Amino acid sequence: MSWSVRSAVDELDLGDAEVAVVVGPTASGKSELALALAEARRGEIIGADSVQVYRHFDIGSSKPTPDERQRVRHHLIDVSDAREPMDAASYAMAADEAIGEVRGRGNLPIVCGGTFLWVRALLYGLAQAPPGDAEIRARHVAWAAAEGRSALHAQLARVDPESAERLRSNDFVRVSRALEVFEMTGRPLSEWQREHGFRTPRFRTKLLGIRWTHEQLLARIALRTERALDSGWIEEVERLVGLGYRDTRAMSSVGYRQVLAFVEGKLPREELAPAIDRATKVFARRQRTWLRDEPVVWITPG
Repeated sequence: MSWSVRSAVDELDLGDAEVAVVVGPTASGKSELALALAEARRGEIIGADSVQVYRHFDIGSSKPTPDERQRVRHHLIDVSDAREPMDAASYAMAADEAIGEVRGRGNLPIVCGGTFLWVRALLYGLAQAPPGDAEIRARHVAWAAAEGRSALHAQLARVDPESAERLRSNDFVRVSRALEVFEMTGRPLSEWQREHGFRTPRFRTKLLGIRWTHEQLLARIALRTERALDSGWIEEVERLVGLGYRDTRAMSSVGYRQVLAFVEGKLPREELAPAIDRATKVFARRQRTWLRDEPVVWITPG
């Protein structure tokens, strides 16, 4: 943690915020900022990361260390099995409960993470699209098994191009859900979401983040990749495959997907770190797009 982060935290005015929300692109220092804020303002951290929520996915997700969790109480880290994926609605319910517990102790809830769909679901609620249909989902599973996940994504691009643009072709759960909503209602999921607007807050919040220059962020991404690989990321993925997590959504996340390709002999070792860095840069750009219209108080390191 740099002295500039701590000094910036000391000077922050949170006003009447009930919940602080630490956001920003990957590798920007969200965890460091959240820790500093929690220690300065008697806070507890509520994770909003769709990989850190799962047990065993530790190194590649930059999960808080045991020392950090000893310093500050954390919630929604290591709470689920990746073979039973958590969705935005389930996350929002769990985070809502955690916020109530933290506030009940007289402490400041600090939501921290880069899964902004989850953050939005918590702060603004979800669009009132119909509940899931097991029969439709089973049909999608069979379709993906027969023709590949890209076939579902191609169909989504035909009926809901806006959602298809936002979702990766290998994100089966979300692509299936968007198709499901269209099949059940005849309306694209993007239309439901646009109608909802995500603009009626459920809490008084203050959004905070650290802003680096483009070059600084790229350097931080490369350094994080290097440290994760040196810390045993490859061995972690080998162990996860052995435990039966190969086909989980978490294993298809940025970084894990590339390490799995190396483990399976599909990517040379010398190309592994550059491949992770490229995928992470794309992800960071997507995160910045999510945040473009949000009222974030950006901290510029001194």
